[in-house]
Order: sequence, then C-alpha cells, then structure tokens
Amino acid sequence: MTHPDRTHLVLIPSYNPGPGVQATVRAARAQWTPVWVVVDGSTDGSAELLQTMAASDPGLKVMVQPVNQGKGAAVLAGIEAAAAQGYTHVLTMDSDGQHPAELIPRFMQVSKDDPAAMVLGRPVFGPEAPALRVNGRKVSNGWANLETMWMGIGDSLYGFRVYPVGPLRAIMRRHRFMRRFDFDPEAVVRLCWAGVRPVNVDAPVRYLSAEEGGVSHFRYLRDNTLLTWMHTRLFLGFLLRLPLLVWRRIRPTGAST
Repeated sequence: MTHPDRTHLVLIPSYNPGPGVQATVRAARAQWTPVWVVVDGSTDGSAELLQTMAASDPGLKVMVQPVNQGKGAAVLAGIEAAAAQGYTHVLTMDSDGQHPAELIPRFMQVSKDDPAAMVLGRPVFGPEAPALRVNGRKVSNGWANLETMWMGIGDSLYGFRVYPVGPLRAIMRRHRFMRRFDFDPEAVVRLCWAGVRPVNVDAPVRYLSAEEGGVSHFRYLRDNTLLTWMHTRLFLGFLLRLPLLVWRRIRPTGAST
C-alpha cells in the first residue's frame, strides 16, 4: 500500500519472537501502511532488528517497552498512541508468523464498511495444529458465548482482529485486568457488553515448528489458570448484566438505545 491509511493501522505486540519477526513485519508492510510494533520488553535482540528496519521504512513504527508487561499491556500502549494520532481502528496480529498477513486488506475493508463493529478472525486450523490447543479453546469459546448471550463470538482467543480504538481504550482504562494472555477473550466479552457487535471472518492459523522458527510462550498450567480466573470474574459480571443482555436479545429490531 503506497499511501498511509489515516484511520486504520496494523498493531503487532511482540515478545521474544526471534528473528522470524522480520518476515512477519515485512509481510504486514507489504499489505498495509502504517504498521506499528510494540516490543514488550523483549530480550532476544528483536527490538534492535525492528528498529533497524524502521530506520529505513517510514511506514513502520517501533515502540519499545522497557520491561515485559504482557500482550494486553502492549496493545494498550499501542492504542493510546494510536488514539493520540487520530486513528480509530487497529488490526492486531501476532509477531510469530501464525497470522495471515495477506488477509489484512480484507479485514480492514470489512471494518471500514462497518466501523462500529469489531472484526474477529475465526481460525481455520491446519493439520499441524496441536489437538490440545484446538480442543482446549472450545472451553473458552463456550464460556465467552454464554457470558455474552450468544452475541456471535466465533472465536474468543484468535488475536487476528480489528478493534475500534475508542471503546477498547475506554474499557481497558476502567479495568486493571486484560493485560496478559487474558486480553483477547476478555476484550471481546467486554466489548460485546458495551454493545460492540462482532463480525466474524474466517482466517487460517499456522502453528510453526521449532525448525520453522516457531516460538510459543503458552504455558498450559499458568495460562489456563489465568483463563479460569478471568472467566470466573466475567461470569459474575455476566450475572450482574443479565437483565440488560436479555433485553438486548428480545427487544424489537430497530429499537432505539
């Protein structure tokens, strides 16, 4: 894309992705301008690699957080900076090469056609996807759909998605959670509660082997404990909001808010 977009940008939170991050960023830059990377306290030398790339590419911005604070914290830093420069939407994608950069223009166009919505990637898994990860996410998806009265969250964990900056920023400022691995599912649930509709678009996801440069920071016990605590507090919030959610579901189409 030759000219920078003035409303939508690509935001890539990054923590110790290894040298493969360069290919991820190049692929994103081939599809969109601007691309911002928030380096979340990486210690693998990737910050320096990205800063070297940005020095010769005005469409790439690299923000470096001094210590690791988590994916959600990196996204918040990015959307705060984006809002300050007048951007209204960000497409988030992982830095490890799992997400399909070639679909960035499609997701951005869906968002531009329906700017009040959030555009959620619905993952299409290849045969290399670990069965434990594929089946395990069904639990989180079930809880997320219950907590939103089935507003239409296709997948609660897939981080390739377009957020409206204003609502997400307001929610994250009000809540001290959503800063680590719990960011993706909690963000979509709370945005649904705020009245932001999900629009689902199929997108492939790749699980790269170590030989292909794949890096995973998922820790089964730690991160599933975090998700369990997250869904516990979200379910309590759901119970408090239940009358409002039920009313939204049964009100006549076109009723004013």
